[in-house]
Amino acid sequence: MNILRKLQNELKVYRLIASDNRTPKVAKVLLVLAIFYAVSPLDLIPDFIPVIGFFDDIIIIPALVLLALRFTPRAIVDDCRGRVYGT
Repeated sequence: MNILRKLQNELKVYRLIASDNRTPKVAKVLLVLAIFYAVSPLDLIPDFIPVIGFFDDIIIIPALVLLALRFTPRAIVDDCRGRVYGT
């Protein structure tokens, strides 16, 4: 259950980062692409192929999020995490 709570909180952080006016547009676009890829029925490798079909989701979505975080100034990320985690 702790992992689920952590994931929910991180999604809140990413939502705050994407909606923050200080966040660079490239980071916002990458976060939107990650969300779109997660919910889209389109995949690079179809999900019906065992194991490999889900492998692209496990790689592409976190890669887009990490890239977006690289383009986002650390102060913005820290501010959004502080607002979610209360620190």
